[in-house]
Formats: sequence, structure tokens, C-alpha cells
Amino acid sequence: MAVSTLVPVLTLPQPIVLLPTARIQAFLDEPAGLKLVELVQRSDAQLVVGTVPCTSASEVYSWGTGARVVRVVRTVSRSSDKAFQVTLHGLSRLYYPDTQSSAPFNPNDLIELTAERPKPDGPPSQEAVATFRAAAAKLLDHLARDTNQQSRRDVYVKISHMLEEVSDDRTPWMADVIVAGINKLDYNDKLAYLSAAAVNDRLRRATELFVKQASISEVTKKIAQSIDETLSKQQKEFFLRQQLAAIQRELQALTRSSNQDAPGGIRPSGTSELDDPEQAEAEDMADIKHKIEAMAKDSEERKMAVREWKRFQRIPSGSVEHGVIRNYVRLVPLSLEWLTSIPWPSSSAYATATSSDKLRDRAFLENARKQLDEDHYGLEKIKKRLIEYLAVVRLKQLQAEREASQQPSTSHTHTVSGEASPQRTEGDATSRALALISHALNSRHAASAGVTGQTPKRGAASKAVKGPILLFVGPPGTGKTSLGQSIARALDRPFQRISLGGVRDEAEIRGHRRTYVASGPGSIVQALRKAGRPDPVILLDEIDKIGQSNFHGDPAAALLEVLDPEQNHSFNDHYINVPIDLSQVLFICTSNSLETISAPLLDRCEIVHLSGYTYDEKLHIARKFLLPKQLKANGLTPEHVVLTQPALLRIATHYTREAGVRSLERAIGAVVRHKAVEWAEYVDSSGNDDISRVPEQVVDGAGVTYKKVVEEHELEKILGIARWDEEEMHREERRGLVYGLVVTGMGEGGILPIETIAVPGGGHLKLTGSLGEVIKESGELALSWVKSHAYDLCITKLRSEDPLKVPDPIDIHLHLPSGAVKKDGPSAGIAMTCAFVSLLTGACVPTNVAMTGEITLRGRVGPVGGIKEKVLGAHRARITKVILPWANRKDVEHDVPPEIRAEMQFVFARTMDEVLEAAFGKGVLNWQRSMVVMESRL
Repeated sequence: MAVSTLVPVLTLPQPIVLLPTARIQAFLDEPAGLKLVELVQRSDAQLVVGTVPCTSASEVYSWGTGARVVRVVRTVSRSSDKAFQVTLHGLSRLYYPDTQSSAPFNPNDLIELTAERPKPDGPPSQEAVATFRAAAAKLLDHLARDTNQQSRRDVYVKISHMLEEVSDDRTPWMADVIVAGINKLDYNDKLAYLSAAAVNDRLRRATELFVKQASISEVTKKIAQSIDETLSKQQKEFFLRQQLAAIQRELQALTRSSNQDAPGGIRPSGTSELDDPEQAEAEDMADIKHKIEAMAKDSEERKMAVREWKRFQRIPSGSVEHGVIRNYVRLVPLSLEWLTSIPWPSSSAYATATSSDKLRDRAFLENARKQLDEDHYGLEKIKKRLIEYLAVVRLKQLQAEREASQQPSTSHTHTVSGEASPQRTEGDATSRALALISHALNSRHAASAGVTGQTPKRGAASKAVKGPILLFVGPPGTGKTSLGQSIARALDRPFQRISLGGVRDEAEIRGHRRTYVASGPGSIVQALRKAGRPDPVILLDEIDKIGQSNFHGDPAAALLEVLDPEQNHSFNDHYINVPIDLSQVLFICTSNSLETISAPLLDRCEIVHLSGYTYDEKLHIARKFLLPKQLKANGLTPEHVVLTQPALLRIATHYTREAGVRSLERAIGAVVRHKAVEWAEYVDSSGNDDISRVPEQVVDGAGVTYKKVVEEHELEKILGIARWDEEEMHREERRGLVYGLVVTGMGEGGILPIETIAVPGGGHLKLTGSLGEVIKESGELALSWVKSHAYDLCITKLRSEDPLKVPDPIDIHLHLPSGAVKKDGPSAGIAMTCAFVSLLTGACVPTNVAMTGEITLRGRVGPVGGIKEKVLGAHRARITKVILPWANRKDVEHDVPPEIRAEMQFVFARTMDEVLEAAFGKGVLNWQRSMVVMESRL
């Protein structure tokens, strides 16, 4: 033995034993940890301490290990005995001659003991080395075969190679390595091996341990085999039931065939497609496998599907994860179902679905125009934009097909069977059934793939034009949703509608993660699955009513990726977790307004405005679409009900007041239902069975009459008193009264009287009528302009006089009727100015004149919005002269129908001088601007 030295020693509690070459972690209490930290700080090199197993409270083992302190950290545990954590790496054996003087001992304590390092002896004997190598190789082989983890199997194989290549002198070190790696050694066996300082003794003890562990492994394997043999009865029962089910299917097929030959072909009672769940399961699995095979090789979705298929075959059918994976993969058995049901653009199953024969037809654009005209009346600008898109789609499709035809097809079929054939356990009956199904499917799909052994070429549609993001903005009932359906019919694509109104969870768009209960994909992926093609028309309805950002996320922000043509080629749904190509999808959004839509989302959309219909357009729509639809819905024919043109016009003007045609359709439906009741009463009273032919007027003997023509004067009896009378058409010409143009909250245009009166006061302005801040400022601007030009308009005799205080102080009260309706905006500026001028000068504005425009302090007339709606409202109110800002000329030319422009006079003004001249007439107001005023200073 070498010279004894006093070393710091760490006591290890049972059953911890640190062997040379091993690494362990131990906890220390606060005092011991602080001592060790102090030793580490004082040491110049990496600290080496001794370790000794603490066999009891009064005694420690006489052998231990010298260990290098790798790391000492303070823990976050509140326990006092786990204040520090130390990591130790075993180096060599130590002998402690005196283990009684420091008693008693506490585990995980740092003490000082006298230690001696054993002197190295000679090389081991050849006999000990050979016996050790054989026992170690056998043990490593057992461990590699019994483990289920590939990483551990690889480690055992590497150690076996090292064992073969290591020299005889290094075999004791190799024995330490292998013994330290065995986790199931007994505590006393570890202590006995630790005390073996001589190399031959160490190899002998290691050999005994290896033989013991190999024997234990063999016994464990025999026990497992005997347990498997006891399960053979259950497996035998399973296969017998499978054979019984096959026999029942054959008998049912014979019964069905014999029943079809019988007269009537009545289905026998007790037979149903629900009676054979095994066959349905096999068919579902076959369909999933076929869809995986149809995916493009090396694509991300195929890799994910194959990986999930392998997992699905390994998991027992009764497992919870079995159902989760099944649901998932059907979209990429619920995991598999979802994964395979998505129409992947790269999949050969959808290669022909996207190449439509309609696009090759030379009459494609002509048929598209015809389709749009059949579905919608008017909307020429919108139809023009849609025809432009369809023309680009046709040209890009033809170009892509021409390029694809020039490239040779080099792709070959690749089946899933070679990729997804994991090893199945002998005891898994479900896996055996899946193996039989896969074998049958391989032969069937090999025959269906064709003799050439090549997959179909990926469709040319993968290079088709990217779908634009169209945003239809307009009032309710103007045909936004039906336009999307017409586009889908013109393109011969499937149509899917997603309602975004009230959606407040980001997962509704992007899907839930699969870790949550009842998780599923988002609405975009669900729409793709329902469409069955990668290029559908998807309508995102009511995008302006989507929920705002909250703790569920921001659904509007989730739409940014969907509606970006530069990003949606790799849309990521959280549930699918595979990039999905949305670039071929034609997205159409609808909205009633743009105020609630975020700016980044608006930037991604091409905005198409749908204004309200004119009365002429409403009459055409009612005659061509709404009346036939209501007649069919109520069991009548055009021979039963005839609506005269005056009656239809009165319904549109007096019983409805909207930009769209929904209320008009309801009113027409009420008229048709009233006539249906009359016709049913006549048929019942007369006993006439032939209800197809109807004369002009029918009177039976009991006095029951039926008249198929509906006149205008009958509407009050059918629909009641008109909701809107002709008050706005019966206008009076009076001082201080001017008619402005407004747009209502329903998107309907109209006229609004601006009333002003002068009352005794102190020169103040009073504004009433539920007015907003902007329109109040317009009134103050208008009065300021009139005051500054009061002398020019001959309202005052001096420029310094205030018209509201000279000759008598007065207040001006300005009121806008319909006080319950909130009003705001700058467009009433010139109308208020004309009202003040009329009140103070006494001149009246004719009742056939209406105006709109913003005013500035300099008297400039600024542009306003809603020109089409305002002009149509003025036309309905029989206004013949409209004063508009000069900057709105383009809106009149582009938006107002030609027949309306032909019936009205438009005056475009740049300044208030031009507005006053157009409103009051030339020469009505006496201007003093041209008069030269000379003032004597004598």
C-alpha cells in the first residue's frame, strides 16, 4: 500500500455506490454543500475528493472511490437536505484503514478520512481474460436483444466492439465500464466488486456478475414466452371470429343476389350495411392507404402520412391514441383520416381534378358572361372585373398545360407498403389483421396502377394563376354572396362558404393543436376537405364582423397569411402541421363596410364596391328573379299571379327602402302568398281539380272570386298601409329651407331637408337633430363664411357689421329632421351655407334642387363620398337638379347609370359663388363685389 493521506470524503447513502468510470449526482445539505464549495474555490485544479458507501449510521465501508467534482450547484428546493447538488465522476479505488474514529456517520456528509491508493499489480492472466470476454459478450448480446430502445441497442453493440478490440491490460478497466453500466446489480454485489483491487480478482467478480445477469435475463424471457403462450387461446378466438365474419359476408351476398332475382327486389329484413363493422373498417383502411399512395413522393404530406401510418399499425386498437392518429391522418385512421382527405395539389388523385375542360373551350368567356347575366342584373363593373380574371385563368391554364406537355414524364409509382411496413409484434391481433389487409391492397393497387408502372403526371394546375383576393363591399342584399356562387359555376369549381361573423378564436382559422381534447382543423382546411379539390372558390362571408383580438388570439391576424397570395402557398394549420398550398384557391370576401377591417387585411384585398340598385334595376330583378322564385316556393305558376308594372313599382318605392332587394323579395312573397290563399279557397269551393289553367277572373256560384292580376290599388289591402309615403316628394319652397343629399345606414340614398329659422337672441347658432361633431363644425364653418360675405350679399350695409346683431340681434336655429337618427359627416356644408343665405337674404332655393359637398373657410367646395347612392336617392325623390363638387365628376361618369344622368341636370361647382348661383339662379342674389366704393376722409 502507498502512503496514507488525509482526504475529504463524501459519504453516499444506500443504495448509491460510485464505481470507477461511473458518474453520479448526489444532494448535500447546507453545511456540507458550503464546505465543498469552499474546497472547490481553494483548489487550483479540478477538485478530487473521496467517496465511501455509508452502510449504516455507525459504519462506512472500508473501500471507496476517488472522484472528480464536475459541478456543484445550489438547488431551488425548499428541503434543507437538498440545498446543493454535486456531480461526481469516479476515477480509481481508495482504501480507508480507519473507519471507526469519525463515527457516527451521516449520509451525504463531508468528512475527513485517511485514504490509501492501492498499488498497481501486473497484467491479468490469460484464463481470467478469456473467461471475462466470453461472459461479457454473452451478457451484452442478451441486453441488446431484450431492449426496445434503438439508442440503447446501439450502445450495447458499440461496447461489444470495444470489448473485442481492447487489449488484455485494459480488460480490468473494461470490466469497470460494463459493471457501472448495469443498473440492476445488487447493492452487496457492487460493494464486493468495489473491494476487488487486484486485477484477476476484479475480472473474476465481474465474470460472476455477468453470468448471474445473463441467467436472470434468460429466465425473464422464458417467463414472457410462457405468458404469450397463454394468450394464444385469445388469438385463436380472434381469427376464428374473423373467419366467421367472412362466412357471414358470403352468405349475405348470396342472399342479396337471390333476392334481386326475386320480383320486387325487396331487401330481406335483418340485413344491413351496419351488420359488418369489420368489413367497413377494412374498407376505410384501404381507402386511407390508397390516398397515401397517391401523394407525391418525397412531399411533406406523404412523409407525415407514412410516419403516422406506421404509428397507427403499432398502436393497439383499444388505445386512446389509436383514435387520435386515425382522425389526424384522414386529413394529412381521426389523424390519418384528416390528412388523406385534404386535396393535396401534388397528389396524383387530384391531378385531373384541377384541369377543367371548360377552360379549353373557346366559348369559355362567352359562357361565363352568359352565366353572370343569368344570375345578376346590372353590376357591369363587377362583371367586367370578373371576366378579366377568368380570361387570365384561361390563358395561364393553357400555357401551363403546353409547358407540361413538353416535359417528359419521369415519375414512377411508389407504394406505401415498402415505406410503411413496421415490425408487428406476435401478440398483436390487430396488427395481423392490418397485415392481411395491406397484402390484399398491394396486389389490387398494383393492378390499378397500370402496366407501365408510372404514376399520373402532376396536373398542370399546379402552375395555374394565383387566385386574387376579391373583397365585395356593399349594403346587405346587393348580391355579394350570390356573385361568389356564380363565379364558381362559371369556373366549374366547387363552392364553399365560411361565415366569419362573430368568430373570436384564432383556432377557428388555424385549427387546434392535437394535444387538446376534441381538437380539429380550422375552417379553411375543413372547406378544402368538403370541396374535394385544391382549387375551390371559398367565400369568407362577413369579414368585417370578425371578432377583435382577445386572449384566444386575433382571428383577423390569422387571416393575413390566408389572404396573402405570396404566403398562402405554405399555409400551416396547427392540427395538420403540414404546409398546405392555398395559392390555387379563389378567395372572395364580403363586407358591409370597411371601417372595422384592419389596414393590413385591406391591403391584401382587391376591393370591389357594390352600391345599391336603382329602381329600374330593382324592377328588372323582381320581374326576372324574385317573382318566379316566390311563385315556385308557394306552389303557383306565372299563370296564377300577374303583377302589373305600377304595382311592382309601388312595392319598391313605398313598401321597401333599402339598397338591396331582400325586403322587396319579402314583400313580393307576401303578395304571392295572399293570392295563393285566394286561389286555394276558390279551388276548394268550386271543386275544380284542374288548377293549371286560370282565366283572367273567376267567380263561382258561392261568390268566391279570384283575380290573377294584382293592381296598384290592391296593395294596401294585401300589404297594409305603405311604410314610406311621398312626403319627400311633396316639398314646399320657403325661406331658409334647402335640401341636402344623404346616405342612410342601410346604404340607401335620399334627400334631407335642412331647416333654419331666426329667433331673437344674442347672435348665436343652435344646432339640433342628433348631429355629430363633424357636421356641427360644418354648420359653424358655413355661418362664418356667410358672416364674412354678408356685405357682398347685401345682408349688411357695412363690412364690419355682424348680420346676427344688426339691425336686431338674433339667433339662428338649424335643424335636421329625423332627430332619432344620428347624423355626421362634412357633406352638408354647402347645403347649410345656402340655408343661411336663404334665411338672411329672403331668397328661396327651388324644391327641385338638392346638393352635397364640403365647404372650407375660403369658400372652396371639397369632394364627398357616396355619390351614386345620393344621386339615386335624389332621382327617387324627383329631384331634377343636383349640385355636386367639381372633384366628384368622375364618380358621376363612372357610377351613375346613363339613364339617370339623362334625366337629371348636374352642376359641378368649385367655389361657393358657383354653388349659390346654381342654387338660387343667376341674378337672384345681389352681389356688391363689382361696385367701387369711395370713402371721403374730409
